[in-house]
Amino acid sequence: MRVIKPLLYLYAVLCMQVANSQTRSTLSGTVRSAETHQPLPGASIQIYDINRHAIADENGEYKSSSLPSGKYLVEVSFVGYGTIVESVTIDGNTIRDFHLSAAVVEQEGVTVTGVSAATRIKQSPQPVMLVKRVELMKVSSTNIIGSLSQIPGVSTASTGPAIAKPFIRGLGYNRVLVVHDGVRQEGQQWGDEHGIEIDDYSVQRVEVMKGPASLIYGSDALAGVINIQTLSPVAEGRLNVNLLGEYQSNSRLRGYYGNFAGTKNGFSFNAYGSYKAAEDYKNRYDGYVFNSKFNNKNFGTLLGYGGSWGHSFARITYFDQKIGMIEGERDDATGQFLKPVSGGDEVTAGRNDFHSIEPSVPYQHVKHLKFSSENNFNLGRNKLNLIAGFQRNQRMEYGDPDNDKPEAYFDLKTVNYTARINVPFNSVWKNSIGVSGMLQWNKNRAEEALIPDYRLWDLGAFIFSQYNKKRLSVSGGFRFDNRHVTGEEMYADSEIRFARFNRNFFNLTATAGLSYEIGKELNLKFNLARGFRAPTLAELASNGAHEGTNRFEIGNPDLRSETSLQADAGIDYNSDHITLGIGAFYNRVSNFIYYRKLVGNSGNDSLLTDPDSGDLFQVFQFDQQTAHLYGIEFHMDLHPHPLDWLHFENTFSITRARFSQSIDGSRNVPNIPAAKLLSQLKANFLSRGQRFRNLYASLESDYAFRQNHAFTGYNTETPTASYWLIHASIGISMVRKGQDIATIHFSADNLTNQAYQDHQSRLKYTAINNVTGRQGVFNRGRNYTIKLSMPLSFEWN
Repeated sequence: MRVIKPLLYLYAVLCMQVANSQTRSTLSGTVRSAETHQPLPGASIQIYDINRHAIADENGEYKSSSLPSGKYLVEVSFVGYGTIVESVTIDGNTIRDFHLSAAVVEQEGVTVTGVSAATRIKQSPQPVMLVKRVELMKVSSTNIIGSLSQIPGVSTASTGPAIAKPFIRGLGYNRVLVVHDGVRQEGQQWGDEHGIEIDDYSVQRVEVMKGPASLIYGSDALAGVINIQTLSPVAEGRLNVNLLGEYQSNSRLRGYYGNFAGTKNGFSFNAYGSYKAAEDYKNRYDGYVFNSKFNNKNFGTLLGYGGSWGHSFARITYFDQKIGMIEGERDDATGQFLKPVSGGDEVTAGRNDFHSIEPSVPYQHVKHLKFSSENNFNLGRNKLNLIAGFQRNQRMEYGDPDNDKPEAYFDLKTVNYTARINVPFNSVWKNSIGVSGMLQWNKNRAEEALIPDYRLWDLGAFIFSQYNKKRLSVSGGFRFDNRHVTGEEMYADSEIRFARFNRNFFNLTATAGLSYEIGKELNLKFNLARGFRAPTLAELASNGAHEGTNRFEIGNPDLRSETSLQADAGIDYNSDHITLGIGAFYNRVSNFIYYRKLVGNSGNDSLLTDPDSGDLFQVFQFDQQTAHLYGIEFHMDLHPHPLDWLHFENTFSITRARFSQSIDGSRNVPNIPAAKLLSQLKANFLSRGQRFRNLYASLESDYAFRQNHAFTGYNTETPTASYWLIHASIGISMVRKGQDIATIHFSADNLTNQAYQDHQSRLKYTAINNVTGRQGVFNRGRNYTIKLSMPLSFEWN
């Protein structure tokens, strides 16, 4: 308390000093249709730099008060209309009217990921994709990462329906950084069977930055960043209630979500709760896949205040999930799935087992608690941003039907911190300087331990500048990082299981890029960036059998940091009839970490007995060499005028990756997704309906090409056959007094009930079904989804 009280006092004094130094300004005006000049009630006016939000009333009028004077990007959006992004100078009582046109395609947007201030996506040299809640609602998925797999260059490595790890351009695990409401998500993400503990129903907006982002975020952003935003303040003077229900037929998934939020006189609150449960899913080859069930219950809340001095928000989220782990073991005579029971026996799984929502052993129970504080202070023209967070991730793995205690229990605690000041030099320059880092402790609280107890200390300092004038945008900067890791000594049966070690990792990263608009229709981008990733504790010091694999993994304490040098180039073209985007990249990753099989003294495979289970495993150790990744991403949307309601959208992405030298006869890098072609025929109607609006219907073709470039070394991967899926969806919103009061979405996925295996599905390598001769478990079959959302909004008088 001797330390906390002075800090609280200094914080209060800073708030008062900043508040007294600010001039309160107001932004107001109207939002109307460009074609009819009619008001657009419910239109959203967002100023991201100062976290302010306003909603147009039934007359199309809006007002946002107590704003600090300055020049800001203002984003104005309305469902069915094209978003406007304009730079507005706010000083005193500023009036600005906006006129939105009916949307042919969404061409504008603002990104807040990895830049010094809010930036038009067109002006970001790095590729950034924005997905809003209205689009997420149309997607049928069982987790938030699965909802993003339609983005070119983004894929998922999955272990059943509840675990999906993001990959960006062929790189995943700790090479992709997930940011949740300003704080990096930390939850043992190095593991194959470890998912992302974020409630998908609460997500309002997702930004995906493709390419190294170590400049702003440090280690683990070597491949890119997925920035997920959930708890945000609502518009001044509004009370919002959002109710959501979902049902999926294949696994009888049922989900419920409730959200209550409001802002009055600058004070904001936001709270949500959700529940989701699914039984075992099914497909044409496997029938019901035993133990693919899961359930989770989550909640989150925000409290804060915003004024002309800035804003301060406190957030708490809690994620609680139980996940069945699919082993795929089956009876040799019948081909039916086996269920472990007490006494060490196994029985065939029956109907009641398939239709339960409580997982059988083996299963995981994951709890993730997070506290965070976000503070922004307006210091004249400068802005100070302070973010601090604490999170605790508890991952308990159960595998013994006779024991209700976890066999493995990782208890990870992390403190994150960021301090950044944005300093505009003049009307065309924006500069940012800051520090960020984290403290981390991991404790094993069960007998089995794959990694040692450890402590980690991380600190980085960076400087970043942007130049925006007319059609040209140039940005760049550099960063220095230091990470110190200490692995603790641990014993098993009076023998050393993990030796104590200390490692320091230093790195300098940089980026430089430009974006240039050639007229209103053509935009060119180029970016060159150096990123890095420090080795994980599993790579440095693991010593044990990895769950779900046939490997005994041994860490390598001499590993060096991975470093990448990536070049990106892109061209975007937008006209009345066609929207076209082409991007290409090349990424050279030095010291790429992979695992290699160890050879014994006799020249044969090295074998070890796992001290925890007593089973015999082949031994692998982590090693390094150079990898080269390159690929192309293509997007085309045909919207023939005057049939603006009709769209024929196509996306294609391919990533190729090779090691510099062959590894056990293969030069292919593992976990590279197959090339994919998505084609969608979509129609939009009733954009200006009085009682019903935003009716849409779509038919989608999802074709994954055969992946022949598998990493076959050590029998790690096998080639994967191509597959073709057909999806369809339809939805509509009901309107009262110009605002949506209910939206219904219906979708049908895998209409032809294809039996397929995705190349990045870990279930592909589970046990062989001796009755059919097929190895592994197949992905989900035909599925129907219905979602009902009720977004209600009231004036708070």
